Amino acid sequence: MTAPLSVDVNSDGTRAAFRFFHPKGNIITADMVSALSDALAAAGENPHLKLITLEGAGPDFSFGASVPEHAPGEIERVLPRMHELIYALLIAPAPTAAIVRGRCLGGGFELALACDFIFSSADAAFGLPEIALGVFAPAGSVLLGDRVGSARATRALLTGRSSSAEEWAAAGLIELVADGAALGDEVERWFAEHLRVRSAASLRHAAFAARAGTTARVRQLLPALEQLYLRDLMDTLDAPEGITAFLEKRAPRWTDR
Repeated sequence: MTAPLSVDVNSDGTRAAFRFFHPKGNIITADMVSALSDALAAAGENPHLKLITLEGAGPDFSFGASVPEHAPGEIERVLPRMHELIYALLIAPAPTAAIVRGRCLGGGFELALACDFIFSSADAAFGLPEIALGVFAPAGSVLLGDRVGSARATRALLTGRSSSAEEWAAAGLIELVADGAALGDEVERWFAEHLRVRSAASLRHAAFAARAGTTARVRQLLPALEQLYLRDLMDTLDAPEGITAFLEKRAPRWTDR
């Protein structure tokens, strides 16, 4: 079985590239979450690190979290682990960036939002479509509003609508947009200009400082949203129905209860 994550460190140890893989659109599974968490912990052992990048293998960043793992009986185990990964990204030992191509949805978008920067191909699409399954994105509910403001975040969270890289760049969310074939070179050029010339120790502390407000808000709000999801939402009839309908490839039959 192909490993869910590969880690490549450049020759001088200044950049670590995390590339995650799942044959079905790089869905975020519990195994992938564990691999990413372990890789972040190991990255803390490198004193020269100046950038950690997250990238999906193939044409898409990620279709989102594993829907079967969000069914009752599984979600209670999986969601807290995903949130621990979000916390780990917010205290990562170096600046972090998501390199996004294609679709970046749901849990994949949440991972990107937890990074310091997002670099995107021009044809990328970002969204939080959980509402179509009768659920919501807890981490995205905090992180997106923190990054782009409550009005844009509310629109994305309540409609499930995907938006283009151009739209999110105009909102200030995306640092760099490039044609897909040129994206890797553009990221390397940006890294050389803005981070590689800096002190790794200084960048580490500056990243902690830059994230301090977001980290505090996530620490304050996310536990309550996690419980809202696990205790209240999953006790409704419609949330399990939305997950079941998706797995059975049919339209959900909402009861509004």
